[in-house]
Amino acid sequence: MNKPLIALLLGIVLLSSCRGTRQDTMARDGDTLRLKYARNLTIVKYNDYAEVSLSDPWNNGKTLHRYALVPKGKEIPKELTQHGITLVRVPVEKTVVGTSVLCGLIDGLGRRDAITGVCDVQYVNIPFVQEGCKAGRIADCGSGLSPTLEKIIDIEPEAIFLSPFQNSGGYGRIEELDVPIVEMADYMETSALGRAEWVRFYGMLLGVEQQADSLFEAVEKDYLQLKQLAATAQSRPSLLMDKLTSSVWYTPAGQSTVGRVIRDANIQYAWSETGEGGSLPLPLETVIEKAGHADLWLFRYNAPQPVTYKSLLTENDAYGQLKPFINRTAYGCNTATSTFYEDTPFHPNMLLRDFICIAHPELGLGQPRYFLPVEQ
Repeated sequence: MNKPLIALLLGIVLLSSCRGTRQDTMARDGDTLRLKYARNLTIVKYNDYAEVSLSDPWNNGKTLHRYALVPKGKEIPKELTQHGITLVRVPVEKTVVGTSVLCGLIDGLGRRDAITGVCDVQYVNIPFVQEGCKAGRIADCGSGLSPTLEKIIDIEPEAIFLSPFQNSGGYGRIEELDVPIVEMADYMETSALGRAEWVRFYGMLLGVEQQADSLFEAVEKDYLQLKQLAATAQSRPSLLMDKLTSSVWYTPAGQSTVGRVIRDANIQYAWSETGEGGSLPLPLETVIEKAGHADLWLFRYNAPQPVTYKSLLTENDAYGQLKPFINRTAYGCNTATSTFYEDTPFHPNMLLRDFICIAHPELGLGQPRYFLPVEQ
């Protein structure tokens, strides 16, 4: 066989091989959904399914969980049989929800029918959930940290929504059930709009993707307008957040979602430069030293009655040393009677509005909705 013929045959073989490889690659290629703010969420859409990856917020560069969202009635693609990816059939019709946060969002997306079980129901301030539990339409599945397996098995949910925690060791026996666990790591985002953008993932799970996208666009627009308004304020008061829990004072970290809202409200915050997300556990002495002289004090609490300055002293007389206690510029958000946790995580514009109302009353936004002046 002459050399030109050999070269021609090799070229044909190589070309065929390249074409085959290209076809395989194209079959696997998907469209990555452009997310503007979320840093721990990646969504790639393929022809027959969507793959969602959650970054591990506590271990840089690692993946917390991978999901494949496959529409019901469609055949499961062969590549999804690989180890390490959780298959979820969508839209999800029956769920167990581990937090009041997601209950509020699901309600806002018009899919309250998908809530068939709830954990920590005593902390969910949503009438239809409370009424549904009393009537037996929604199962009380016990504590979110240790759900009642028997109740969950009876419900036969298609997904269980739970919040992950650092070094938690997993979810215990609930992982033995053949039910996808959706890890709600949205709270570890480093911006309020980043957390809110997770609504796009939850909308895909619930089959209301367009509604979720529209909701996020409205929240984003209002948030950015409020941020722009706050930037025009002439004053920039300082703020102390939250209060003691037992012997620890948990305050929002500077890169947490609440920490970023404080910054966007044009408010000074002693821990604004801390690089962590979530909360900072601090001793009382550190808080008094760094922020005891703040102009304002805003805190969240859960109680059957409104807090007063007198009741604060019965909790800890050290509160009396705080400048905003002395000047009577403290505001409390009673999570037992308000829908703070149901509303603000995915509507951070509502929280930003509250902060601006309190810190910059001259801007004319009116009265705050969640944080109310502490009673005398």
